[in-house]
Amino acid sequence: MTVRGWAWLTLIVLCAALAVAVAVLVPWHRPPAPRADQLAALAELPADRVAQARELRGELRWITYPAMLIGLAAALVLGLTPLGSWLVGLVPGPWIAKVLGGGLLVLLVADLITLPFAAWRHTVAVRYGLSTQGWGGWAVDLLKGYAVAAVLGAVALLGFYTLTRFLPNWWWAVGAVGAAALVVLLSFVFPVLVEPVFNKFTPMADGPLRTELMDLARRDGVPVRDVLVADASRRTTALNAYVSGIGPTRRIVVYDTLLREAPQSEVVAVAAHELGHAERGDVVIGTVIGALGAATFVVGLYLLGAWSWLLHRAGVESIAEPRAVGLLLAIATVGGLLAGPAQAYVSRLIEARADEHALELTGDPAGFEQMQGRLSLVNLGDPDPPAWEQALFGSHPTAVERMAAARAFARGR
Repeated sequence: MTVRGWAWLTLIVLCAALAVAVAVLVPWHRPPAPRADQLAALAELPADRVAQARELRGELRWITYPAMLIGLAAALVLGLTPLGSWLVGLVPGPWIAKVLGGGLLVLLVADLITLPFAAWRHTVAVRYGLSTQGWGGWAVDLLKGYAVAAVLGAVALLGFYTLTRFLPNWWWAVGAVGAAALVVLLSFVFPVLVEPVFNKFTPMADGPLRTELMDLARRDGVPVRDVLVADASRRTTALNAYVSGIGPTRRIVVYDTLLREAPQSEVVAVAAHELGHAERGDVVIGTVIGALGAATFVVGLYLLGAWSWLLHRAGVESIAEPRAVGLLLAIATVGGLLAGPAQAYVSRLIEARADEHALELTGDPAGFEQMQGRLSLVNLGDPDPPAWEQALFGSHPTAVERMAAARAFARGR
């Protein structure tokens, strides 16, 4: 069998493994959330806040969707014209210099094209009281994000082009394993290396809330290293909490804004939802699916990279040469957009299961419903967005769906 034949066979096996993993690991059952209950919950929310949330979402659509289209157009221009290869060619030196310097230059150009939309979004967030940052703090966080992306991009590009240079025929096989391993590694190191770049975390002071959260985790059978408070208020008024990490890095993280705005019962409800992710192994599930998806992408990239039309449009002879970074960006961007709705659907199913877990763990559907209403109102999220938008981009059930699920749970007790 030829190398290309092995690649096709590997792609088929990986796609089958990904399909099986999704079929087995994803919770296809969703707790009931009757539409009548959704409408009743919506009617009980303050009409002025709902109107303000929808006004905000209307403004953000004029930012999000044009930014998405322009970002896609930029990636296609950089990847399907000689512009990307020309930018890489501007960097002098050996192939490593072109990979790192030229590759990061292409990625930076793509980011800068959509930078005005990010700044526009910040002005809107400030105007609606969602952001507490001035331009200085916003710029610092933006640069931190670029730095993290540059490190990850440099690792990925250097690994990719090292393999293509020294294993010209079989780079896809080693690269698939490497991409999967990188996804697994990031699941462990992200909480301890990347999250502290953007927030300061301090242990929650001893008291009734910390005791209840740790007891909740023990009762749920979820080993938790600590309960931390994130200084989210220095950049936002949004409320949130989450459980991050795997094994020894797992911890409950609570925004300081949530502690300030919500009563203890609602903080516990949020934490119970997040513990549901840990108890059901959702981080592991996401890691497994992500690792298989990354490996599949690498093998698909090898097969797609042999398409002469693409290479001709990009002005390169092979996807394995550093000047093809723009083409890599274009393929990854298109692939990400196409996979987005499926990823959002799977995410909604997982989040709905965590909601059900929180209701069962706390036995407090009223507190859960109040918490969901508060999150929606304070974060100014549309509690009942258009169905098409939710289907394409919604990573969580809507606020009214979650409130309706609490009401259905209360009736079924």
